[in-house]
Amino acid sequence: MTADAQGDVIVFLIGMRINSFRAVRSWWPVFRAMTRMLKELSRDEGGGLLGHRLLLGGPRVLFVVQYWDSVEKLFAYAADQDRGHRPAWAAFNRRMREGRGRVGFWHETYIVPAGSYENVYVNMPAYGLGAATGVVPVARRGDRAAERLRSA
Repeated sequence: MTADAQGDVIVFLIGMRINSFRAVRSWWPVFRAMTRMLKELSRDEGGGLLGHRLLLGGPRVLFVVQYWDSVEKLFAYAADQDRGHRPAWAAFNRRMREGRGRVGFWHETYIVPAGSYENVYVNMPAYGLGAATGVVPVARRGDRAAERLRSA
């Protein structure tokens, strides 16, 4: 199977690093805010979030891979005064100033043009971009990776 993605895909990676496990008041609210925002985004059909996966990057790093249908919708969510991101961002900034480096934060945004992504899922449930967009048989997009990359 391969992802049934159409057009450009926005890949947004966002995460936190726990620099001090004992400083629960510094990192727990960051984690909770992220899970609340993901719930909010998941309920908003048409809001732009196609899907996400929460991952553990070792004992200190938690991160989320998000797939969006447009960078404009990602930015609109981040800037919306009535949604969860703005108050969470303000609280996070206060916590960062007070926390003396006890929690770290990072994000990366990638705009992946149509025809520049390829994927295969064998003996797998829907995962990654395939979980976000649905899957189709590989043959519909080409039997080889090079064909699937050209198919857009």
